Parts: sequence; structure tokens; C-alpha cells
Amino acid sequence: MTGTAVDANQNDGRVRSENRRTRSGEDFDIIIGFLGFWAVVLLVVTVWGELTAQTVVGWALGLLGVLLALYGMVRLRRRLPARTATRQR
Repeated sequence: MTGTAVDANQNDGRVRSENRRTRSGEDFDIIIGFLGFWAVVLLVVTVWGELTAQTVVGWALGLLGVLLALYGMVRLRRRLPARTATRQR
């Protein structure tokens, strides 16, 4: 159905200038969640390797890298505005 009111409200994928900072904050939240997931996975692998007397230096260094990246992302995220509960149209 072309020519309807729904088609008139489409913005062709462009982001309005007032929504850009909020949207980038949501992107940061996604990246923080991704890094948090891998931090938990690497923590479990590292602890399991320590308990079973395996060499886990590489896993521990990977965990350190992910934790440092997570810390940096959280610090950058604080500078952006708070997330909105609902998206404004």
C-alpha cells in the first residue's frame, strides 16, 4: 500500500538530530552487555582451569583485556544522556 499515512511517516532510515545522542547511548549499552557476557564466560573458564590445574595465563589475560574494555565503555557511557524508557516518535 503506497501513498498511505504510514508511508508518509517513514524517515528512510535517517535519525533525527535530537535522537542521535540517545541512540548512541543505547549502542553503548549493547556493547557493554556484550563485553559483560564475555567477561563472565572468561571468568568461568579461568576459574575452571585453575581448579583443574591447567595453564590459564592466556585466558586470564583475555579476561583482563575484556574487563579493561568494559571499564572504559562504562566510563564513556556515563557522559551520554540516560536511556529513555520508550522511544519517541
